[in-house]
Amino acid sequence: MKITQWFKKDFIIENIESKDKRSVLMELSRACIQDKDSIDPESMTNALLDREKLGSTGIGDGIAIPHGKLAGLDEMLISFGISRGGIDFNSMDGKPVHLFFLLIAPENSTGQHLKVLARISRMLKDGTFRHKLMAATSKDEIYRIIAEKDDAS
Repeated sequence: MKITQWFKKDFIIENIESKDKRSVLMELSRACIQDKDSIDPESMTNALLDREKLGSTGIGDGIAIPHGKLAGLDEMLISFGISRGGIDFNSMDGKPVHLFFLLIAPENSTGQHLKVLARISRMLKDGTFRHKLMAATSKDEIYRIIAEKDDAS
């Protein structure tokens, strides 16, 4: 299972403008639902914030993988963004987050949702991969780096 099944180049934000958790989640939500009129970005953001109440998805090393489930969604969606300056995301290590993978799944996709989360987490454990993402300057370059890692994993 490849994450590129649900992840598109248009879902990348190469320079996140937001400065706080809620705004980042809204910005990343809008990126992956831009062609889905039936999905409200506010509802999606609230679902992600509800998940954050259970514990931060900021896993350390400058990484966050916000995720949640949303009623009415017919397929999993994944967006990605880079904050060059870093954002306080209540990460486990207390450091700012620079790399964000957002995953939103239909309510009934538990197994698949967890497999994709695990795959993204494994990819991000590679320091060289994280460094390449931070050095990338365009959506094309970011997508290529992620797709190559996805193929190699």
